[in-house]
Amino acid sequence: MSMGISGIGSGSYYTQLTTGSRINSAADDPSGSAIKEKMEGQDRGYKAGSRNAEDGISVLNVADGALSGIADQLQQMRELAVQASNSATLSDDDRSAIQDQIDQIKQGISEIAGNTEFNTKKILDGSNTDMQIVSGANGQGRSINTGDATLQALGIADFDVTNGNFSIEDIDNALNQVNKTRSNIGSQTNALEYALNYNSQSSYNLNSSISTLADTDMAKTVSELKKNELFETIAFIMQKKQQENQAHKMTNFFM
Repeated sequence: MSMGISGIGSGSYYTQLTTGSRINSAADDPSGSAIKEKMEGQDRGYKAGSRNAEDGISVLNVADGALSGIADQLQQMRELAVQASNSATLSDDDRSAIQDQIDQIKQGISEIAGNTEFNTKKILDGSNTDMQIVSGANGQGRSINTGDATLQALGIADFDVTNGNFSIEDIDNALNQVNKTRSNIGSQTNALEYALNYNSQSSYNLNSSISTLADTDMAKTVSELKKNELFETIAFIMQKKQQENQAHKMTNFFM
């Protein structure tokens, strides 16, 4: 098909109407295409950062749930320690029985600390206290720390009520440590949720800008298409008329 007077073929308008995009190749708008590609790259960065932030929040949620279980077990252990402190009525055998229960609780705490994982990464045994989460579109981020909930870190590995020389304060200190870690996890979760919300809003605003830059103005494009088709029709008629006139002159010439 011949080119319209405007210099843009009707095919280009059909492409814009079909795809909904004004910029389908660099030739459509070289500078606009470059800007669009840059903005889309930034948007992909926001989306990747959001996925990382969501993963970080999941890590923290898993850790917090496990620490909640450890806190419950420490409360049970404290209750047993208080019971064992009643030396007026308890025999050595009684305290030994209580210690058996405490040892079971300690084993449970140790298993939680040693087996709590996220994607095969242990998060409560002290081996991953500085995990990097890249939550920003340009590679910026923060570290998260889920703490160390092992018996050694909590200071209760050797807690024993049978020797008469134990302190309930040791369990209280362990509880305070767990609660402090959970509070820190809550603050870290809030920070990642803020980053997630920021990325989401920034991505929305960026896509609005991309839409303004690249989306097809349907009414304008249809109008331009009709105008272009009219010009092409006129050009075709004029060309046909010119060919007919030329043929008529040639016929008269040979007559």
